[in-house]
Amino acid sequence: MLATLGLFAAVVATALWSGLLLMLTTVLHPVYGGLDAAGFADGLQRFLPIARRSPTNYGLLAAMVLTPVVALVGLRAEPGGAPFVLTAVGLAVVLAGPVLTSRFAAEPNYAVILAWDAAEPPADWREARARWLRVNWLRGAATWTALALFVVATWLYLVP
Repeated sequence: MLATLGLFAAVVATALWSGLLLMLTTVLHPVYGGLDAAGFADGLQRFLPIARRSPTNYGLLAAMVLTPVVALVGLRAEPGGAPFVLTAVGLAVVLAGPVLTSRFAAEPNYAVILAWDAAEPPADWREARARWLRVNWLRGAATWTALALFVVATWLYLVP
């Protein structure tokens, strides 16, 4: 029962986070990526303070870390089994992708963008924009990989 709950919750949390990243990369990237320097700076300076402190972000990120742990506790009787291994790898991907990438790549870049004078962004503003785009795609790819791993682990666990 613990494994089933953990696996289902991991799939739901990761799917929801995947949707946020899908919207970010396929809707907001084209919007912000097409702006000039002042438009990009102004837009992100309005967007980032809300997005980076959103309870949704914190809640889903915590759920993507905690729910696979719950599943792993429930699956501990077969640590070599495919559901356990796939869940553990999915958790590692979540930690390496959304968690560490956000902390050590996205947040420092946000600080740079938020420090700009939106009316006069620095000459190297395109580099910060490129980092913003790249980090979001990296987090998206990691999240979508983790989601696939959690879905397969759940399927293998429920349909032996």
